[in-house]
Amino acid sequence: MRSQQKNPLSEALKGGVAGAAGVCAMDRVGWYMYRREDARTLQRELAARPGGLDPAHNIANRLAGALGTELRPRQPNPWGIVAHFALGILPGVLYGVLRHRIRVLPEAQGFLYGAGLFVLNDEIVNAVFKLSGPPQAYPWQAHARGLVSHVVLGMVTDAVLRVMDRELHPSRPEQVTPAV
Repeated sequence: MRSQQKNPLSEALKGGVAGAAGVCAMDRVGWYMYRREDARTLQRELAARPGGLDPAHNIANRLAGALGTELRPRQPNPWGIVAHFALGILPGVLYGVLRHRIRVLPEAQGFLYGAGLFVLNDEIVNAVFKLSGPPQAYPWQAHARGLVSHVVLGMVTDAVLRVMDRELHPSRPEQVTPAV
């Protein structure tokens, strides 16, 4: 029996929803850890941030600037939060489509996805585009918190996708043809 090919649009939509759920879980874990950091560690992290803002708020400010407007300079800003969620939803869309096409993704249950997002976004892309300071400017605790938070994002995204697969596309028992 051939395996049924998944509809990419459906998988993308599910991935976006799952990515949003992953961001919510990531935020809870990240803020829990953040609030337990000592003051000097937090000061070092905030000093490393361009403009004292996280990457999502820097993205929102750059987009506003490109549109000829300014956002209020402090966090949280609604547009910074939108950018933050987009940074989880858009990769979730891609993960939703790719997880049935790349064998190791579902086997890792979101761990590789989350860890990969951490390395790509937090350690490389944000620094290259100056949305964050260079990685070495941050204390190790910020990196550890980012890794843990992103792994949570990946695993929750994967878990939500698995639930949606089960609930939206329940496996149908084989039809048995009666013997004649």
